[in-house]
Amino acid sequence: MLKGRHLIDPMDFTKEELNEIFDYAELIIKNPEKYSHTCDGKILATLFYEPSTRTRFSFEAAMLRLGGRVIGFSEPNSSSVAKGESIADTIRTVSCYADIAVMRHPKEGAPQVASTYSSIPVINAGDGGHVHPTQTLTDLLTIKSRFNRLSNLKVGFCGDLKFGRTVHSLIKALSRYENNSFILISPKELKIPDYIRDEVLNKNNIEYREVEKIEDVMGELDILYMTRVQRERFFNEEEYLRLKDSYIIDGEKMKKAKDDMIVMHPLPRVNEISYEVDEDKRAYYFKQAKYGMFVRMALISKLLGVDE
Repeated sequence: MLKGRHLIDPMDFTKEELNEIFDYAELIIKNPEKYSHTCDGKILATLFYEPSTRTRFSFEAAMLRLGGRVIGFSEPNSSSVAKGESIADTIRTVSCYADIAVMRHPKEGAPQVASTYSSIPVINAGDGGHVHPTQTLTDLLTIKSRFNRLSNLKVGFCGDLKFGRTVHSLIKALSRYENNSFILISPKELKIPDYIRDEVLNKNNIEYREVEKIEDVMGELDILYMTRVQRERFFNEEEYLRLKDSYIIDGEKMKKAKDDMIVMHPLPRVNEISYEVDEDKRAYYFKQAKYGMFVRMALISKLLGVDE
């Protein structure tokens, strides 16, 4: 039973609880109309302390499609945060008005703090370079829908592995399933953080390799998970400009990939995937975005306990 729970980290839910969410999402996908009044009378608060298009729209669309309503702010200067209000006071106040809250924050751990003061479920929509659990649910549902499994997969993560919270979250999640292995493709400056390498990969004896050239491994992969090099995570503009075009997937590179491989991307992309790849049947990133709305519909329903 997930009613009243928070989702702060992808590891907060057991594999069985995740399956419960995925099964419910698949029911919604098959017949969205049936669930269009599930959240009648319920209110979702969106507390976005940094810019977002897809994640915020996805949550808002999910709640509206369930028949609920949405309140909130999309950047902190339009709220009392600009006056210096603490996260604790913000969430206590929001808890008086809404039934469930979703928070994105540039500081790692901020949603965790909010959850300790909240009387309503809090969903972490990304905290700094740390984790992004609902993107992880999106990614897992996408993979499960395509391969009908979450085990025995070779996954290549490419681009910004240092600051990419979606990468950190998905590695943690996929490490719980049998016989998955990872190829970590990045320049030296953007390698996976030590805590992921030590606490997740090495600790659980997960098979992985770190490489710099994507061409060398393209043909081995079941999934290629691309990420953009994030300007907002760099303190040095010169460093960003030097690294931003390190990896670009185009039609030529796709010729080296397996016929049943899929390309995923949490979006937004800048230029790391050429537009010509969009026409390839293996391009899954826009399907992934749609799965994101459905999995958030399922999550909201489960946390509110309105899924019966």
